[in-house]
Amino acid sequence: MDLTRRKLLKMGMLSVCGTMIPLGALEIFKPEALASSLVHPYSQKKRWAFVVDTTKCVGCGMCVKTCKLENEIPFDAEVQRTWIERYVLTKKGDVLIDSPHGDRYGFTKNDPEGHDLKDEDTLKGFFVPKLCNHCEKPSCVQVCPVGATYKTDDGVVLVDRKWCIGCGYCITNCPYFARFFHPVFNTAEKCTFCYHRISKGLKSACVDACAFGVRKIGMLNDPDSEVFKIITTQRTAVLKPEFGNEPHVFYLGLDHIVR
Repeated sequence: MDLTRRKLLKMGMLSVCGTMIPLGALEIFKPEALASSLVHPYSQKKRWAFVVDTTKCVGCGMCVKTCKLENEIPFDAEVQRTWIERYVLTKKGDVLIDSPHGDRYGFTKNDPEGHDLKDEDTLKGFFVPKLCNHCEKPSCVQVCPVGATYKTDDGVVLVDRKWCIGCGYCITNCPYFARFFHPVFNTAEKCTFCYHRISKGLKSACVDACAFGVRKIGMLNDPDSEVFKIITTQRTAVLKPEFGNEPHVFYLGLDHIVR
């Protein structure tokens, strides 16, 4: 085997405590390298993305209320474009998950899944806001037989009510359970990032409604965007990456028990 001095030195630098580490693995610790790999596919065009900080959410439900009012979803209907889930891990190891009324009334009782828990029975509890993930490879778009569900050039997945035939394929194929039938129009419905607002320079209604700074929206490939800065400097995670949809809602502080 022909080893030059340069190759030998490189191998030595990549060995830590006797373990060989690929050269590419070292670059993920550089913010500029992480940013480059993240935005490379969209470097020539705009791409909307969303950040949710689970460490700040208090489950007040104001985002859910505001979303319903902004987007013509009947308030009392048991469907919503965005919702908040409560997670509780008990000392017995049980994971309790619920979202009564999507949290439009807030979490007013300490009774996850109907269990009357005492503080000493709980290891931890927290809230996780959820919404459409506006995937780069949306399975809902792939299965729509009439093209009613589509993705815009800047990455937002929308539904054209005039074209939707109500077949429900997109609803059953969303791994995030983010779609439903509109109770009035009987067409597929979902979060749109409030496209009618962000396309005019405004923020999504839920972002404006949150008093705790849980939600952020911005351009993924804009270095001045708060979303870009968060994703490229902090550890974020996405939901259900194993499905390969490449979701563009990024979470801060996402616990391993979240489903």
